[in-house]
Amino acid sequence: MTDHRTPVGGAPALEVRAISVRLGERLALDSVDLTVRTGELVGLIGPNGAGKTTLLRAALGLLAPHSGTVHVGGEAVGGSRGTIGYVPQRHEFAWDFPLSVEKAVLTGRTHRIGWLRRAGAADREAVEEALERVAMLDLGQRPIGELSGGQRQRVLVARALALRPTLMLLDEPFTGLDVPTQELLTDLFRQLRQEEKALLMTTHDLPAAAGMATRLCLLNRTVIADGPPDELRDPAVWLRAFGVTKSDQLLTSLGVSR
Repeated sequence: MTDHRTPVGGAPALEVRAISVRLGERLALDSVDLTVRTGELVGLIGPNGAGKTTLLRAALGLLAPHSGTVHVGGEAVGGSRGTIGYVPQRHEFAWDFPLSVEKAVLTGRTHRIGWLRRAGAADREAVEEALERVAMLDLGQRPIGELSGGQRQRVLVARALALRPTLMLLDEPFTGLDVPTQELLTDLFRQLRQEEKALLMTTHDLPAAAGMATRLCLLNRTVIADGPPDELRDPAVWLRAFGVTKSDQLLTSLGVSR
């Protein structure tokens, strides 16, 4: 059961139309449709191997779809990288590289600055603003290898914000975080929504996603359901999305009854 109603929000920031992606011989995504609009935070939910990170990489233009199209801000994805802020999973970043916090955040603007050009005043201003938003301005000169897990996550978010994007793609931003960092990022993501940014977030924290997202998209290679959290109350939809026939623990965590 897939809900194809038009999402509530502003202009489309991300439009995915019937994309299929193959990783080797495996069909990782099968005819996926998804729209994320400005002012929305969409939670992308599904089991391991469901294609969530693959969908983010296709939206970034890092994976070419076997079929279908991806548009960001009305442009084909290849020409729109400068409008996307990407927060990867923490283990994907090279934390042993000898960089300060400030320089790590500045790498988020490399695509805009150019590989052989020096950062200008506007770039430094964007970095300072991003660090302030994640409460890391006083740690700008600290080596990234000395940071805690929560501080590292805030650096990744600041690195994405430094681009001043219209669309944020967040891959498991709450995994393994301390409570203060969870609260800081939750408040920040809500502020970004109010500023008419569009956010697409993968997460395994289902109750948190249901509490903060404007919509949930249940994905298991294809879209199983898509709608506001309070409208996705059918247990069968969740069980199908997670590829199981019975899971009382899953349904209890979501407050969904049979």
